[in-house]
Amino acid sequence: MPETKSQSFDESQSAPMHKALQREIQLARNIQMKLLNGEKPELPTGEVSGISIPARLIGGDYFDFYPLGDGRIRILIGDVMGKGIPAAMLMILTRGAFRSAAGAAQGPGQTLTMMNDAIYKDLRKLGSFVTIFCADWEPATGTFVYANAGHSMPIVVRSDVGTVTLPVLKGVMIGGLPGQIYKEKTSHIQRDDLVFLYTDGIVEAQNAQGEMFKLDRLSGILVEQSRQTAEAIQNAVVEKVNEFTKGLPQKDDITMVILKADGDQRGV
Repeated sequence: MPETKSQSFDESQSAPMHKALQREIQLARNIQMKLLNGEKPELPTGEVSGISIPARLIGGDYFDFYPLGDGRIRILIGDVMGKGIPAAMLMILTRGAFRSAAGAAQGPGQTLTMMNDAIYKDLRKLGSFVTIFCADWEPATGTFVYANAGHSMPIVVRSDVGTVTLPVLKGVMIGGLPGQIYKEKTSHIQRDDLVFLYTDGIVEAQNAQGEMFKLDRLSGILVEQSRQTAEAIQNAVVEKVNEFTKGLPQKDDITMVILKADGDQRGV
């Protein structure tokens, strides 16, 4: 059968278009990684670290640090529904909403309220949502104020007793319902304590037998590594997840934020 002009044109154009698309995806990945993995804030006491490893070239997980200028730092971790390019686009939308709200909001609860007000309609149009945990940490005093929009609660490892549970705080995911008012709770992070914020790509990572990594295994690693630096703990968790999955394809984005307390913080 003779080759038509349209067939010839499509075939001749497909390779260059494919290469151009690959370049654009790689550029998008580079931009996302720079936004996610920027400079860590310098704190007068204590330390923070964070990392995001997308399951595909680009992902929908998000973490951020926003210095408040009075010794406090506003911390956020979030998980956009979905994967790949669509989730990455919504992650950028979420980042813009957080950066705008963080500079104006009085606390993490108001931050989530303002974010939901700003992007609720867009998320509804796209049939998506974002789970977010947001907290204000004052390293000098150990004060830890937090709000939650449908996200997993952090793991806290006390230097003297091991893992403890923060008072649970629930809230509707961002994009779930309009007009939400997000509540706050306050705890205190003691000297040498570890706070571990994470997305479910860690605990839901699977090995060849279909077994999940699970929360208990993660908690055990954190207790074991709790005396290490924040970055060393981060690297240990990544290493243990890789050992567990033994080279299997990563199914979901993996993101974590580690806070290590130091100095003369008060107890609970």
